[in-house]
Amino acid sequence: MGRVGTENVLRNLQLVDGRMVDIAIRDGIISAITPPGQAEGEAGLDCSGLYGSSGWIDLHVHAVPELDPYGDDIDDIGVKQGVTTLVDAGSCGSDRIGAFYTESLKAATRVFALLNISRIGLERTDELSQLEWIDRAKALEAVAAYPGFIVGLKARISQSVVKDSGIEPLKLARRLSEETKLPLMVHIGSSPPAISEVLELLRPGDVITHYLNGKSNNLFHADGTPLHGLLDAAARGVHLDVGHGTASFSFRIAEQAKAAGIALNTISTDIYRGNRLNGPVYSMSNVLTKFLYLGYGLEEVIRAVTSSAAEWLGKPELGQIRVGQQANLTLFALEAGEKQLKDSEGDVRVAHHYIEAKGVFANGSLITC
Repeated sequence: MGRVGTENVLRNLQLVDGRMVDIAIRDGIISAITPPGQAEGEAGLDCSGLYGSSGWIDLHVHAVPELDPYGDDIDDIGVKQGVTTLVDAGSCGSDRIGAFYTESLKAATRVFALLNISRIGLERTDELSQLEWIDRAKALEAVAAYPGFIVGLKARISQSVVKDSGIEPLKLARRLSEETKLPLMVHIGSSPPAISEVLELLRPGDVITHYLNGKSNNLFHADGTPLHGLLDAAARGVHLDVGHGTASFSFRIAEQAKAAGIALNTISTDIYRGNRLNGPVYSMSNVLTKFLYLGYGLEEVIRAVTSSAAEWLGKPELGQIRVGQQANLTLFALEAGEKQLKDSEGDVRVAHHYIEAKGVFANGSLITC
C-alpha cells in the first residue's frame, strides 16, 4: 500500500468505452480528465495497457473474519482484489452489527452492510430456524443506530437455513422492510420453501441473489426457459444479483439466462475465505472473466460492478469518474491466454481472455492488487 503525493497523473489509461485519457488527481480529488499526454502534473504513472473504471463494487461478500465458515478480512476481499466498495451481505444481525461497523472504519475499502434479519447473523448457518431470533425491536434499533451503513436487510431463504420455519421468515422480513424503508436481499437455494413462494413476496428494489444457481429450486424450467415468476419479478423492478459463492453459480443456468435475454444487473462474488483460497470464486476478477467467457461485452460486465451496483446503493457517484469527485478507481488488465474457470457444479470452461485487477486509487492512495 503506497501513498501517492498530493498530485498525480494516471497517464494513457483506457476507459471501458474505448477512450484513452490522462486522469489528474490532486489531494485525492480528480482535477482533470484530458486526452493522453495533456494532463499537467509532475508525478505520473504510465498506465499503458491498462483499463480504468470507477471502483468496483461487490454487492455480496462476507467480511467478518472471525465468523466460520462465512468470513474473511475486509481488505483481502476489497482493495486487494480491485474492489473499492463492498457490501457485507448479512454476516451480522443486531447482536454484532455495531462491532462490525467499528471494524469497518479501519479498512481501506469502503464498507456497507445488509442487516441479517436474524439477530445472531451467521454465528450459525441455520439462523432463521428459530423465529424468536428474528427480533423486530432489536433490528429496528440497529437500523436507527447505523443509518448510511446499513443499506438493506438480508434473509437467507433456503431449506438449510429456515429448517421448519418455511416461508415465515421472509414474511417477517417483508414487514421489517416496510417499517425500515430498506430493501431486502433474498438468498435463494434449496426448497422448501418453493421459489414461487419467495418471488411473490419481493418488491421493486429488492434483490434476488444467487439467481444463476443450478439447484433444483432454481429460476428456470428444465427446458431452459425462465419461470414466469422470474420474468414478473424482473419486470416489476426486482434486482438480479449473481452472488457466485461456493454453491450458487452454474454455467448452464447462466447460458439459459443469457439466451432468454434476462438482463445482467449486478455481478457479485459471495466471497469468503474458503472460496477465495480454494475456489471456485477466487476473486472478483475471476468471476468477471466468467461473464466475458459467456459472451457479455467488457463494458456490460464492468457496468455490473460499477454504475449498476452504485445505482442500487443510491450512490450513483460511486459509479462515475468525474472532475471534482473523490478519485475512486480500479485499474485492470485484459490479458490474452488460457484460463480455466470452474462453476459451483464442477463444470470447467476455458477462457482465452481474462480480467486481472492491478490496483485501485482510493482514499488518496494507489494500492496495488
